[in-house]
Amino acid sequence: MQTSLCFDFGNTRMKCAVFSGRDLKEVLVLDDDSSTTISGLIDRYQPNQSILSSVIKHNPEMETVLSEKTAFHKLGHTSKLPFTTPVGKPETIGADRLAICAASVDLFPNQHNLAIGLGTCITYNYINKAHEFLGGSISPGMTMRFRAMHEQTALLPMVEPDHHFPLIGYDTKTNLQSGVIMGMAKEIDGIIDAYALKFNNFNVLLTGGDMAFFVPHLKNRIFADPYLIFKGLYAICEFNTNQT
Repeated sequence: MQTSLCFDFGNTRMKCAVFSGRDLKEVLVLDDDSSTTISGLIDRYQPNQSILSSVIKHNPEMETVLSEKTAFHKLGHTSKLPFTTPVGKPETIGADRLAICAASVDLFPNQHNLAIGLGTCITYNYINKAHEFLGGSISPGMTMRFRAMHEQTALLPMVEPDHHFPLIGYDTKTNLQSGVIMGMAKEIDGIIDAYALKFNNFNVLLTGGDMAFFVPHLKNRIFADPYLIFKGLYAICEFNTNQT
């Protein structure tokens, strides 16, 4: 069975998923992206292929190590993708958004899909049944909203999210939690409703590290998967292998 390493380097964390065939076996949070760390992963898992999605300035030496030891692919706007990107300036599309789109097409082929990523930012990504990524929108993520209220006011504290916040906040902390988390949940539902006025019969996919805070508060039916980016990276890795 072929082993694949799929790296997702976001603004908050550097992660690696280990696949055996199509099965996701393990997700690792990396302390760093040094050559020693990457070599250690290769020695441990003996991967046949690897792919990197990065939205940060990562260590370029890791690409050299992966290229020498595996069939390596760096995800970018020149990558071969299982969908087209008929949008302006495709080179500006984030690698994480490409991965989410790829997962949508892989899981729900020949269907309309709205894929929503909840990370540092919220990204809304619409892919139609012809496998065309039409674009979407980006808005501030949960931590960014908490931090903005703290940093751009004199007295509001920096608070942590809580799954059990009240709808009606009874102190500053719970007011902020309700405002951010419930506010974002209503935003997400509102965006889905706006798409529903324009398109019929589309799937809604939700992913990202903050996903669990919002799923209980959404009225729309969704397909929630915290590992959607990794599954998309694997699909792109396979697609590029099969195209060569």
